[in-house]
Amino acid sequence: MSKNHTPELHGTAPLTFEGDLAAQMVEDLDNYVTRAIEIAAEKRETLWNRDYSSHTAYTESVEPNRQRFRKQIGCYDERLPIDAISYLGTTKTSAHIAKGENYTVSRVRWQVFDEVDGEGLLLEPNDNTLVVAQIIALPDADWTPEMIAGVTDELPPNAQFARHLASAGCRVVIPLLINREDTYSGNPKIGAFTNQPHREFIYRMAYQLGRHIIGYEVQKVLSLVDWMSFFHEPIGVMGYGEGGLIAYHSAAADTRIQATVVSGYFQSREEVWREPIYRNVWGLTHEFGDAEIASLIVPRSLIVEASRGPEVIGPPPRRDGRGGAAPGQLVSPPIKSVETEFNHARTVYQELGCEDNIHLICPEDRLPGSTETLTTFLTSLGVENARVDKNQPLTSDTTESYDYDARHQRQFMQLINLTQRFLREAATRRQEFFWNKTDTSSLEKWEETCADAKTYFWDEVIGRCPPPDVPANPRTRLIYDEPKWKGYEVVLDVWKDVFAYGILLLPNDLEPGEQRPVVVCQHGLEGRPQDTADPKIQSVYHFYAAQLADRGFITYAPQNPYIGQDAFRVIQRKANPIKWSLFSLIIRQHERTLDWLAELPYVDEDRIGFYGLSYGGKTAMRVPAVLEKYACSICSADFNEWIVKNATFDSRYSYMFTGEYEMFEFDLGNTFNYAEMAGLIAPRPFMVERGHDDGVAPDEWVAHEFATVRRLYVRLGIADKTEIEFFDGGHQINSDKTFQFLHKHLNWPQP
Repeated sequence: MSKNHTPELHGTAPLTFEGDLAAQMVEDLDNYVTRAIEIAAEKRETLWNRDYSSHTAYTESVEPNRQRFRKQIGCYDERLPIDAISYLGTTKTSAHIAKGENYTVSRVRWQVFDEVDGEGLLLEPNDNTLVVAQIIALPDADWTPEMIAGVTDELPPNAQFARHLASAGCRVVIPLLINREDTYSGNPKIGAFTNQPHREFIYRMAYQLGRHIIGYEVQKVLSLVDWMSFFHEPIGVMGYGEGGLIAYHSAAADTRIQATVVSGYFQSREEVWREPIYRNVWGLTHEFGDAEIASLIVPRSLIVEASRGPEVIGPPPRRDGRGGAAPGQLVSPPIKSVETEFNHARTVYQELGCEDNIHLICPEDRLPGSTETLTTFLTSLGVENARVDKNQPLTSDTTESYDYDARHQRQFMQLINLTQRFLREAATRRQEFFWNKTDTSSLEKWEETCADAKTYFWDEVIGRCPPPDVPANPRTRLIYDEPKWKGYEVVLDVWKDVFAYGILLLPNDLEPGEQRPVVVCQHGLEGRPQDTADPKIQSVYHFYAAQLADRGFITYAPQNPYIGQDAFRVIQRKANPIKWSLFSLIIRQHERTLDWLAELPYVDEDRIGFYGLSYGGKTAMRVPAVLEKYACSICSADFNEWIVKNATFDSRYSYMFTGEYEMFEFDLGNTFNYAEMAGLIAPRPFMVERGHDDGVAPDEWVAHEFATVRRLYVRLGIADKTEIEFFDGGHQINSDKTFQFLHKHLNWPQP
C-alpha cells in the first residue's frame, strides 16, 4: 500500500464526523434500545399461544409462559412443607397483641426454606367456623404489617385494609416485606457499608444467582398459600405499592389464588428502567407487560385499584462513606397509564368470556383499600352479601414495646444467608449445567457438545439482539503517522443510526498481496481507543496497540460503549427487561468490525486475535465466546472467580459494595463462570495476564478459576494453547508473555 499521506483508507469514504465520537456512539445506542423497547411491546403476542376454547384449555395453554415468568422472578426453589404457622411470643412479649370485635391479632412466623422464615401478623376470627375467606395482605415495603392492621396509627383508618378484611370475617396474614432503608446494607465485619436500599442489596447478590428479591417474597406468600390450602375457604391476595407487585406476581405464579387486588402499582412497564433497580427483571418486558401478567391470572378475578402509589425520589442519601446505590425513582402510576394497560388486560378476559372478573376502581381519596375495592374483592371470593364496616374498633392487647428493627434485620439477614448458600452451591450447579454435558474425548466432540451451551450463553445470558441490518459504509481518516505505522479512525454502520468506532493501525512495511494477523486491542472502563493506540498517552495500557504495530501486527482498537459514567449503565438498565445487555450490543458491533476487517486485502481473517484490559478483559471472556472469528483471546486484569466477586457478602473485592450496579448478570452463577466462558473459547488459544497487586481480585481467586481452564486444555490435548502470567505489578498491561503468546498463536515472527 502507499506510504504517502492519504486522508482515508483506499476503498473507504472520508470520515467527516466532528466532536466526541464515543459519546455520540453511546447516545445512538441508547436511542436504539429505546426503540427496541417499543418494538418488544408490539411483538410480545408472538410468544403466547393462547387457547380460548375453555377456561381449562386457556390455563394449560399459558402454562409455559407462567413457568418462564417464575424463572425470571427467581421463584422456582422447592419450599419446605408447611401445615401450620407459629405464634411468635417470648417470655417478655405475648404473641397476641390486639383484638377487634370478632378477631385477634397475633405475631406469627412460618417456614419457607431452611434458612428463611416469613414473619408478620395473623388476624384470625375468634370463631374459625365463621371464616368467609383467607387473605394474604401485603403492605408497601416501607409500611409495617402493623400499619395496615391498624395496630399502629401511622396510616389513615381508610387505608388499614387488612383490619377491614378481618372485620368482614376473613382470616388475614400480613407478611413483612424488606424495606427501602439502608441500615443493614453492608457488612460491618469487613468495614463495608453502602447506601443501597435493603431491597437492592438483596437484589444484587440474588440476581447473579438466578434469584430475586421479588421471587423470595413471592415464595413467602406461596408458602402461606400452601398452608391455607389445608382449609376450605377461598384464597385471595391484596397488596399496595411494593406489596401490590408481590401480590400480583404471586397470583400470576400460582393458580390456587382465586382473587387478587393490586393497588398503587399496576401500569405500563415500558419505563421500568427508571424505577429502582430492585425492580429490574431479566427479560420481563420482552414477554410480560402488566397486561400480560394479568393474562396469567385469567380467568380468576383481578381488581386493579388506581390508588396513589408510593413516591420515592431515589436511594437513601450518600453519607458517612455510604455510597454505591443505583439511581431510580418511584412515582405514582399515572391514571392514563393504568387505564391503557387495564384495557389491554381486559381484552383477554373478554376473549375468554369472563369480563366480569376484571375491575378497575379509582378511589376518590386515592388511598388503598377503598370500600368499593374491598367489597368487590370479597364478592370475587364468593362472599355473599359482602359488607365492609370501617368503623369497628381495634383494642391493643399489650403494653410492651416491640423491636421492629430487630425483626426486619432478622428477615434481611435470612435472605442474605440463603443467597450465600446458593453462591456456595453455584459451582455444583455449573458442573451439572455445563461440564457434565460436554465431552473432552476429542476436539471435535468438545466443540459439538459445547454448541448448545454457546447458544444458551448468547440467547439467555448475554441476550441476542438483531444482527447488523445496513451496509458497513466504512468511513476513515488518517490521525497518526508514525515511523513504523499509520493510524486511521474508522466508523462502520451497524444498524440504522448506530455505528461502531475504532482506530486501525497499519504497518508501513506491508507488501502488496501480503496478509497479516490482527490484534484487536480493547480498552477498559471509561477508556478510549486512543488509550491503547497513542504513544503519547502514558497510562496502564502502555499504548500496547501501538507496541504491537511496531512489531508488525495490524491492530484495531474498538470503542466499546462502557463510557460516560451512568450513560452506558442506563443502556444496560433499558436493555435488561427486553432480554438484552450491554454486551448484546457490543457483540454485534464486534461482529460488524470483524466482517469489515476480514474484507481488507492485507488482513488474514483466520488470524484475528483479541486482547483486552479490565472491562476489556471482561469483553475478552464474553465476545470471543460467542464470535468464533476471534482466533485467540487474552484476558488481562479481569479474570477471576467472577461469580464470587459479584455475589459474596464477605469480601471487599465484591461488587456488592461498589457503584458498578450494571455488573450483575442474571443467573450467570449457575451457568457460566469465567472457566466455563473459557470453555466456550476452547479449543482456540486463551491466556490470562495477572498483576499480583491488581485490586480486581486476589491471586488465589484468579489461580483457582484458571486451574479449571488449564485442566480442560490438558484433557483436550492442547495444553500448549493456554497460559497464565503472574507479574509483579498492578491493574495494567504487562505485555511480556502476552506478546510472545500472540506471536506464537497468530503465527507472526518475533522482532
